[in-house]
Amino acid sequence: MSVIWVLDDEENIRNLIKRYLEKEGYRVRTFNSAEEVTSALVSSKPDMFILDIMLPGKDGLSLCRTIREGWDLPIIFVSARGEEFDRVLGLELGGDDYLAKPFSPRELIIRVKNIFRRLQPADSDMNKQELIYDNLTISPEKRTVTVNNEVINFTGKEFDLLYILAGSPSRPFSREALLEKVWGHDFEGEERAIDDTVKRIRRKIREKGAQPKLSTVWGYGYKFDV
Repeated sequence: MSVIWVLDDEENIRNLIKRYLEKEGYRVRTFNSAEEVTSALVSSKPDMFILDIMLPGKDGLSLCRTIREGWDLPIIFVSARGEEFDRVLGLELGGDDYLAKPFSPRELIIRVKNIFRRLQPADSDMNKQELIYDNLTISPEKRTVTVNNEVINFTGKEFDLLYILAGSPSRPFSREALLEKVWGHDFEGEERAIDDTVKRIRRKIREKGAQPKLSTVWGYGYKFDV
């Protein structure tokens, strides 16, 4: 049974989300501050976070940064701040999805289920081959990326995007195709999520001295060069 932690400073919102999630069979723990979540992470962790952005004290975006420093766990942002900047920043920091308040609890449930479904390895995933290009190794079984045998901290979305591109070297992929393959057809975010994710992948592998690189296909998308 998956465990979901819900962070929102409004008690009625916390209880609403909790009630709907528990009806679907999830175990739910609620919090009213980011500091409470940080303290709880010392001794346990959930299978997913649902985080509000606007909070007294430490906000949801700052908490997302803290989570991403140690764990690759799915994060859904739920916030009254629906501006494009907040959506993009949340996704850039490693969020998996974003819902603006007011929202339908049923839509939230659908997004939760879709994320968990994508995290389940398909049978074919076990047969995917390890990719090795010069000093860069991408292992689908371990879901790790290493450069010179040093493991790099990748989020799930970063790993999936790199594996798709590296699995077909020199083949250009459109932003639209990558968005659907990595985030799914139900994702309502913008194609900039692809650009931001590629930017982070480039930085991480460049800092470790990886030889292959991700190239921009102007006006179209990206490809993996070897």
